[in-house]
Amino acid sequence: MLFNHRAHARYLTLLFAAAATLAQGATTQTVHKNKTTSKVFKKASYTVRSAPVKVATTTKKTTRKASTVARGPWRVPNYAPSAEGDFFEGDDIVARNAAVDALGRLNGSVVVADADSGRILTIVNQKLAYKSGYQPCSTIKVPVALAALSETVVDRLTKIRIYGNTKVAMTEALAKSNNYYFASLGEKLGFERMSYYARLFGLGEKASLDIDEEQPGILPAATPKSGMGMMTSFGDGITITPLEMTGLMGAVANGGTLYYLQYPKTQEQAGTIIPQIKRKLDIDYLIPEIKPGMIGSLGSDTMRRAVLDSTAPILARMGTGID
Repeated sequence: MLFNHRAHARYLTLLFAAAATLAQGATTQTVHKNKTTSKVFKKASYTVRSAPVKVATTTKKTTRKASTVARGPWRVPNYAPSAEGDFFEGDDIVARNAAVDALGRLNGSVVVADADSGRILTIVNQKLAYKSGYQPCSTIKVPVALAALSETVVDRLTKIRIYGNTKVAMTEALAKSNNYYFASLGEKLGFERMSYYARLFGLGEKASLDIDEEQPGILPAATPKSGMGMMTSFGDGITITPLEMTGLMGAVANGGTLYYLQYPKTQEQAGTIIPQIKRKLDIDYLIPEIKPGMIGSLGSDTMRRAVLDSTAPILARMGTGID
C-alpha cells in the first residue's frame, strides 16, 4: 500500500482494524482462514515527505482460545507476539511504530517500503515475512488482470458472461472479486502466458537484494489439477510472500518499475541506499484500467471496516482462503 508519510500511522491502524479478518478462524473450530491483503494508498494533500511507502501483509494461524471480534463475522482471531525477535536498527521508526501498533496482537506480518526506491522502512514479524508465503487467493487477481490487459484478452469494458444473462466487466469483477470472471480470464490466457507474466511481475523469485533469510514464493510447473480457472481466481498452486507482494504493489504504485527491495541494517545504511531496478514493467498505461476496480474493492463486505479519507484515495484487493 502507499500512503502519505505523516498519515500512514493512522491508515495502518485503519487497515488492521479492518483486518480483524486476518489470521482468524472460521465459525467452526476445525477450519481456520488466512487472509492476504494488498493495498495502495495515494499521497495525501498534506505531504510531509515526498516518497510514498507501501505495505503488504500476510498471516498464519496459531492456536488460542476462541475470542469474538467486535462487529465482525470472524469469530476466532489468533494472536502472537508478532514483533518478537525482529531486528529493526535501520528501520524508519515512525513507520515501525505505526505498523506494530496497527498489527497489534494479531498474528501476521507487515512490510512497509518506499515505492520509488525499494527501500524497506520496516518489517514486522520478519520470521514470517521471510518464509515462502501463502496461497494468494483473490490477491492473485491483480496480476491476472494486468496479464489479460497486456495480452488484449479483454479491456476494462469487455463484458464476460458469468451465468444466465449476467455479464460483468473488469471494474465490477475486481471490485466484487468475481471468481467466475477471473476463472474465464485464466482459461483465455492459458498456463504459459499466465506463468510468463507471474514471473515478469516478480512472483516465484526473491524480491530483496540483501535479505539472505528470504525464501521465494512458489509458481507451479504445470497447470494445477484444479485447472487454470482456480489458478487465476484463487491462486491454486501458487504461494506469494509479503515481500513479493510488496514489490508488485510498488510497481503498480510508481507506474511500472519493479525495484529490488533493500533493507538497511543501520541508520547509516538507510541514508546511503541506491535504488536498484530489477526490471521495467510495461504497465503504466494499464494501471488506470485496474484502478476503478481496486477502489471499488473498499465497498466489499471484507473491507467494510476501513475508514475512508477523501484526501487519500485507497486502492485495495483482499484475498480470503483456507490454508
